[in-house]
This record gives sequence, structure tokens and C-alpha cells, in this order.
Amino acid sequence: MSATLSASSLLAVPLAPLAGSVFTGIFGTKFGGNRIGRQVTHSLTILFVLVAFVISVMTLLAVNDGAHFNSTVYEWMTVGGLKMEIGFLVDGLTAMMMCVVTFVSLMVHLYTIGYMQEDDGYIRFFSYISLFTFSMLMLVMSNNMLQLFFGWEAVGLVSYLLIGFWFNRPTAIFANMKAFLVNRVGDFGFILGIGLIAAYAGTLNYGEAFAKADALAKLNLPGTDWMLITVICICLFIGAMGKSAQFPLHVWLPDSMEGPTPISALIHAATMVTAGIFMVARMSPLFELSDTALSFILVIGSITTLFMGFLGIIQNDIKRVVAYSTLSQLGYMTVALGASAYSVAVFHLMTHAMFKALLFLGAGSVIIGVHHNQDMRWMGGLRKYMPITWITSLIGSLALIGTPFFSGFYSKDSIIEAVSESHLWGSGFAYFAVLASVFVTAFYSFRMYFLVFHGKERYDLNPDAHHDDHHADAHGHDDHGHGHDDHHGGKPHESPWVVWVPLVALAIPSVIIGYPAIEPMLFGDFFKGAIFINEGAHPAMKELAEAFHGPMQMALHGFTSAPFWLALAGVVVTWYMYLINPAVPAAIKRAFQPIYTLLENKYYMDWFNENVIARGTRALGTGLWKGGDQGIIDGGIVNGSWKLVGRISSAVRWMQTGYIYHYAFAMLIGIFVLMSYFVWFNR
Repeated sequence: MSATLSASSLLAVPLAPLAGSVFTGIFGTKFGGNRIGRQVTHSLTILFVLVAFVISVMTLLAVNDGAHFNSTVYEWMTVGGLKMEIGFLVDGLTAMMMCVVTFVSLMVHLYTIGYMQEDDGYIRFFSYISLFTFSMLMLVMSNNMLQLFFGWEAVGLVSYLLIGFWFNRPTAIFANMKAFLVNRVGDFGFILGIGLIAAYAGTLNYGEAFAKADALAKLNLPGTDWMLITVICICLFIGAMGKSAQFPLHVWLPDSMEGPTPISALIHAATMVTAGIFMVARMSPLFELSDTALSFILVIGSITTLFMGFLGIIQNDIKRVVAYSTLSQLGYMTVALGASAYSVAVFHLMTHAMFKALLFLGAGSVIIGVHHNQDMRWMGGLRKYMPITWITSLIGSLALIGTPFFSGFYSKDSIIEAVSESHLWGSGFAYFAVLASVFVTAFYSFRMYFLVFHGKERYDLNPDAHHDDHHADAHGHDDHGHGHDDHHGGKPHESPWVVWVPLVALAIPSVIIGYPAIEPMLFGDFFKGAIFINEGAHPAMKELAEAFHGPMQMALHGFTSAPFWLALAGVVVTWYMYLINPAVPAAIKRAFQPIYTLLENKYYMDWFNENVIARGTRALGTGLWKGGDQGIIDGGIVNGSWKLVGRISSAVRWMQTGYIYHYAFAMLIGIFVLMSYFVWFNR
């Protein structure tokens, strides 16, 4: 293959899903006269995403052959010396992200045919997910921070639309507003970081900014002793904290499960939430210059990894278990970034995208099979009714807990080893957190697996089986896009082929992708020129490379390592507690009721946000409104000025009587005053 890339072929990658989104969004809705139906809609959008995927794979192969692209496609405007442009940077990091985004999107598009078939918003949903694919591709392909920010905000906007897709349901509206507001907090930090780069580097282009990184590292933020590069990196990472749901800006992601399950897989498992991880990896030349920023990232990721995993243990909603698992795994990626193991973080991003999308779509298949129930307490024994969903979910769970030879093992164990080799402040706590999280991950993953696929069948015990008003919207559809009259109380059944085919397609890379990819991605030249590491200051990757002797030996050695035995212990403990002796969980809950209450209330983060931050902000806003706006601006400046003019006018009007003798008297008084003045001062 020729090691060249053309701008026209690269343009086709984001523009193809955009074309599908615009065409179906116009002609498939009332706005365009409903000229196309459902079959045309899903055929067209799937075709365009398939085109983007094929070109992405071809691009990846070309990059493997040494191809590289970094050029401006369109210059929007120039302000002084600052250029604002649209351009593409395609290297190993971009090519990998392009393939992940388009492949997962393709699987979700196909899955949606079966999952949303009875929903009134079928065409609108396809338009939205194609628009999201375009936005994410623009983000990962950008060669400048303006385009990066455009893609960043665009995926946030489409996420808002998709989380609140069933806009007649109050919980969905609350969830999408919550996601929007929390992400605005992170985005404020993100745009500050970009602004500081533009102000002090004089450019928004990646390459030009990175070339000035050493000069930025010598500067302090004006008026402070803070290193400018540290402030820039922390501001950028605050943006990543919002988008990639890191503590304490994680609170939006679990509630985002109010959206349809396909978008949980596309946005909140594989693509949008990994945008922050991608951004920090792309900005590695800047982050390598600030140990303070790296330590901050390390600690935040550690807290997210461990404490979000604890919350997954007590969840009964099958989608929320997977959602908290996503939070914990994003913490793993963030910890790797803090340890300067950027390639390991991105490697885990890729493997996690496969098995987490598989688990989300598997959860959706289970929901369809058990007739719209999401509570795992009323499932059980699904293995014999849904064999394909069962085996693919088992594969996803084994990959998630880091079973040797599965894809998740290679990336997860590499993160743990990288953290153990890190010497930054906070690395000790980080190592404890990622190691303890191995047991926690295995526990909540196989708790879900055993409750859903093994044990006694509990479908008839569900008290809400025939009157689930909580999950119904105004049109009589539940949160899965299906009508309530569809066989409630009947036996479970396997999902249609358009649902299980994506499960099989995602299960394959969940098993095999780690083995061939680990060496070129972590210890080869795949990310050469895309990721920069100061090995003298941050030797974690160098030490990992010295200890690596091939994927086979790594997997075999994995059977003797602490993470494997911790994961196995988690599986065994879960098996005993939920299949052999189900009374144990209830007894533990009674014994540790205060801790359970703390976890059930999600560490009271929502309470704090609503009662302290939101109410405090509302009180501050009310004070500024009444005291500042109404009191000072309206009352003092605006109304006060015209009242003053009115009073002066009234006084002057009183003096202007219109009588000649009044004016003559005033003139005489004036003359008398002037004469007195001159006589007095000229004595």
C-alpha cells in the first residue's frame, strides 16, 4: 500500500456520517415532509458509517506503512498572528481512534435497528448517532485546538440530545441537563487552558504549540509563583475531568443511562467519555513538563477508579452496574496518563471500547429478552434462554476483569505495572487503588453475571412486571423503545439477529485484539511522533519495556501475579455469595448499614451539588440580581439617573415661571451678586 494520505479521502471520513445525519434528519422528519421511511434511514446511515469505517481501516494500514498527514484543509480567519483553521493530523493515535469510533458506531447503528424498532423517534435517533459520529471524528482528527474545541462541544451537544431523547420523561430531561451543566464546568477549565496557550504561544496549531513548550515551561503565570505550564495542563485536564467523568465531575454519567441503551454503548463507553483521555495523550509534550499536573491526574484517576467501583457493587439496575464500571475503567486510563504511560492509557481505551460496548449492548439484549426489566434481582437463569447474549456477556466480563489472554488483561495489567514503576507524588496511593480495584471489578462484574445468567429464575417475582410506570414515557414506551404490551410476564427469549450480530462482532476483538496490538502500541513505533515521554524524568514505560518478553509470556506470567489472584478471589466470593449462600449479602448489608447508606447515596455528591453548590449559586444569583441588578444597576444607575434629571428639571422648571418681572428681579439679584463679589475681592 502506498504510504500516502490524501486530504479528500480523509475528508470523506467525517463528512460521510454528517451527510447521512443531515439527509435523514431533514427528509425523514416533518421538517422535510417525511419523504423517507425507516428502512431507507437505517440503510443510508449504516452505509455512510461503513464508508467511514473502511476508509479509517485503510488509513490505519497506510499509517502502519509510514504514512503521515498534517495539513490545513480550510483557513477560516486570521486575527493578528493567530490563525483559525480546519485541518487534519493523522498519525498512529488518530488512526487508531478513527477505527475505534467508526467500528463501534457501525455496530451501534446495526444494533439500533432491532433495539429501537418500535420507537416513534426511530429516524431522529439514527440522525443523532450519525451526527455524534461526525463530531467525534472531527475531534480526533483535528490538528489544532479550535477544531478540537468544536468537536469537544459538538459531542457534548449531541450527548445532551441523546440522553434526553425521550424528552417526555422528566428523569431524562433532568439527566441531560445535569450532563450539560457538569460538562460546562469542565469545559470552562478547558477553554481557559486553550486561551493560555493561544495567549503565550501565539498559536492554536498542535505542532507549533508543542515546539514552544520548553519556552512556556520557563514562564510563571503573571502575578503568581505558579508555573504557567502547570496551570495550562491542569486547566486542560479539568476539561478532561468533565468529559471523561472523573471525580468530582463524574456525577452526570450514571444518570445518563436514562437515554436509550445504544447511546450508552456509543457515547458513554467507547467514544465520548474517552475524548478526555485522547486529549491528554495528544497534549503529552505539554504534560511531560509538569510533575505537579501529572500527580494531580494520578490522584484524581485513583479516586475515581476505586470509589466508583465501590458504587458498582450495590447497584441493581443492570445498566448502572456497567455505567459505574465505565467510571472505574476511565479512572484506570487516567491513572496511566498520570504515570506518563500515555500509550498504555490509549491502549486500554481501545480494548475497553470493545468489551464495554459489548457489555452495554449485551445489557440491552438482556433488557429486550426479559421484556423491558432492568432490575437484576428479577432475572436469573437466562443462560438457557439467551445463549448468544450469555456467551458474549461472559466474554465481555472476562475481558473486563483482566483474564490472561483476553484483551483487557494486556492493557489493565500494563497500567498496574506502569503505576508501580512511577515515582511521582501520589503513586503509592494510586498503586493501592488500581490493585484493590481489580478485586472490586471482578466482584461487581460477576455479581451482575451470576444474577442475570445463573441461579433461580425470578421473573414472576418482579412487583413491577405489569405496572412499570416509572420507566414509561408519555407515549407508552418504556426506556428501551418498546411498547408495554409486548409479552409482559412471558418467558425470556433471545434477541433478533440485528441485536446479537454486533455482540458477536464486538466479542471477537474483546478476546483477541490485545495479543497482537500490545507490542507495537506500547513498545514499538506505532505512536512515534504522536506521544512524547521524557524517559529521564518519567521512566515507567522504559522499565515496562525492559520487563516485556512478548504477549505469550506476559499472559502466562499473569496467572502467577497478584491481579489475577485478586480477580479470581472476586469471582469466587461473588459465586459463593450470590449462588451458594444468598443470605450472605443481606447479612453484610445489615452489619455495615452506615457504609451501605453512604454508597446508596453515592457519597452524597448529588446532595452536596444540589443543596450546597446549586442552592449557594442560586442564593448568590438572587443576591446579585436583587442587590446588583435591581438595586445598583436598575435602581441606582438606570432609574437613579432619570430620577435625578427629573428632580433637577423640576427645580429648574419652578424657576422658569414665564413672568418678565421674575426674570428682571433675577437679573438685578445677579448684578448685585457680581458687584458684591468684585468689590469684596478688589478691596
